[in-house]
Amino acid sequence: MRSGLAKPALLLLCLTLACAAPQLLAKKKEKDKDLASSASEQKRAVHALNRLTFGPRAGDLQQVMAVGVDRWIDLQLHPEKVPDRAVESRLAPFRTLRMSSREMVEEFPDGQMIKHVMDGKRSLPSDPAKRAVFQVQIARLQERKEEKKDRKGTDTAVQIAAAPRREPDPPSASETAKTAPEIAAAAAFSADAAGNAPTEGNSVNSMSTSSSSNSTNASDSAVAHKPSAADDAEARRLEDRLYADLEVQKLVDLPPDQRYKKVLSMPAEQQIAFADLIRGGKGQEFLTGLEPEQKETLLAMNNPQAVIVDELVQAKLLRAIYSERQLEEVMSDFWFNHFNVFINKGADRVLLTSYEQDVIRPRALGKFEDLLVATAKSPAMLFYLDNWLSVGPNSMQALGIPARPGPYRPRRYPPFPRPNPSAKRKSGLNENYGRELMELHTLSVNGGYSQRDVTEVAKVFTGWTIDKPNEGGGFKYEPRMHEPGPKFVLGHRIKPKGEDEGREVLHMLATSPQTAHFISLKLAQRFVSDDPPPALVDRMAKTFKNKKGDIREVLITLFHSPEFWADGTYRAKVKTPLEFVASAVRATGADVDDATPLANRLSGMGMPLYGAQPPTGYSMKAETWVNSSALLNRMNFAIALTAGKVRGAKVDAAQLAGGPPPPSDATLTLSTMEAKLLAADVSKQTHDSIEAQIAPPPKTAVSQSDAKTQQDKTAQSKPVVARPPDASMIAGLLLGSPEFQRR
Repeated sequence: MRSGLAKPALLLLCLTLACAAPQLLAKKKEKDKDLASSASEQKRAVHALNRLTFGPRAGDLQQVMAVGVDRWIDLQLHPEKVPDRAVESRLAPFRTLRMSSREMVEEFPDGQMIKHVMDGKRSLPSDPAKRAVFQVQIARLQERKEEKKDRKGTDTAVQIAAAPRREPDPPSASETAKTAPEIAAAAAFSADAAGNAPTEGNSVNSMSTSSSSNSTNASDSAVAHKPSAADDAEARRLEDRLYADLEVQKLVDLPPDQRYKKVLSMPAEQQIAFADLIRGGKGQEFLTGLEPEQKETLLAMNNPQAVIVDELVQAKLLRAIYSERQLEEVMSDFWFNHFNVFINKGADRVLLTSYEQDVIRPRALGKFEDLLVATAKSPAMLFYLDNWLSVGPNSMQALGIPARPGPYRPRRYPPFPRPNPSAKRKSGLNENYGRELMELHTLSVNGGYSQRDVTEVAKVFTGWTIDKPNEGGGFKYEPRMHEPGPKFVLGHRIKPKGEDEGREVLHMLATSPQTAHFISLKLAQRFVSDDPPPALVDRMAKTFKNKKGDIREVLITLFHSPEFWADGTYRAKVKTPLEFVASAVRATGADVDDATPLANRLSGMGMPLYGAQPPTGYSMKAETWVNSSALLNRMNFAIALTAGKVRGAKVDAAQLAGGPPPPSDATLTLSTMEAKLLAADVSKQTHDSIEAQIAPPPKTAVSQSDAKTQQDKTAQSKPVVARPPDASMIAGLLLGSPEFQRR
């Protein structure tokens, strides 16, 4: 009975399975497709994070996949929709970021301002903190002047002493008639003046020669052994430094407010020594707990304008590391590099903060023409490329024609105004900005312009100047400096209309097809590859022209292109030093409370922030940054960062390894960190290479007698506890890997 029932049941089961098999197979295929799609989406998310940000942080990948890659990109293209409170709180202590250029000059004066106060041309500030900064700088300036004066006096004395003595002329007939006593008395007087008495028995001539020789030796001795004013000044400085060193040690234990007040009450000479001391490690300890304004004041005693530069540099790094508006930061860096200004050129130390914050950043995703005009009128750019000094050869200023009262009314030219024959004629036409405007900012080096076009554009921008740049002044159009008459640029006649001539030329260049292609090429080089596909660049240039230079629209074309998502572009771009340092800090989750040491590391890698001296800025191409020395510097930085040896940046390597407590197995630690730092996308070669580095040394073969002896020793000794793997070393090796070097 059972056997009879079993057969139909088995047959029914087989039939059911046969019917269900296609459905099960279809579900499996769908599941495999979903897995493949999920893997593909994860790769897209990693790629987007690597290109649109300064590198992914822990949790960013999951967040992007939850929102959706395309939706996340759209949010980054509209930074105003992304809250950024975390970075705002980190930037809050940097007061200079909220100051105008004029305010910065008043609180952090340059040498010219200090000299004006010292010479009585300006009064000392009434605020005690500002006054202290001026007093220390004035004391420093006076000290240098005294040193220079003492040095000059000492050098003169040495020259006089070392000068060859001219032998006396033979005595004349009248001198020969002198009596022997008179000659002897004269010789004695000469010898006594030199501190030497003549010896008995010497002739008169020998006494004169001896006197001359002894006089020379005495002078040399006096110069060599007599303490100079410079020696006294050096002794005083040493004494002040010793006093300041002792004071720093004593004051560190006081509450911050008392520390600050004690320094302000020091004499200027001791404040100078104190300012020199706080630059080192002791300085960080001394400044701990002070209010931002108090810190700035004490640091300004050492170098006022270095405070402005330091806060600007730190802010750039902190924004790159912590900002949620990552694409805005990437584009701000891109445009600053495109419209580069060197920070160490005089007044640009003060003008650059406003240049980046008020000119570049607000327009980073806007219209290119707006950005071009803003940079052209920026005091930082005008000062950097010397256009603020450019004077038209036939301008009123060059011809010495005095200014007339009342508003300026441009005349029709020709004829030119009659020159003043008594005035000194000077041209002063500067072509720097005209050349860089076309070569680097718009048309490119092969943009089809000539040297004549450069000269004509330079004439157009005469009169675009700055109102007192060393006092933080703004843009000013000065008609007396402007070259009169029509200009001819790229085959177009520019009618005489003063400042508006410049606007017309900027519009012509911003809307040029060559500019559309050049800007699109540079954007594609930043986001796709060093040599981007020409078809992609052409499509971007078409969008640029159709959308009137809308940068956001050009980027949308780029980010939705198949070339951007092609397999060949995945981790194909080598990171610049800035991108590498920022991505390493972001990936490790380091807490940065002082970004200056990170900036110093960047300088060591050949990329000091705001430190590109030529107008070309820094290269985005791999060939500039890939060499053995540069890669060694990167590896050293990575290992120092994860080992906690970069001051101001704290990394929890144990947490990166999956702890606490950290895993006891090195292979498991490596796998965990590969997932966190590189989304588990590491080549077998890199994995095996790091594993070989962290694996324990292989055991060597031993004889039976040695083995027995070793066993006896082991039995008698305490049990050996296995050391956990070095998580910081593993993290550093991964940051130095080829996969992490590329984005």
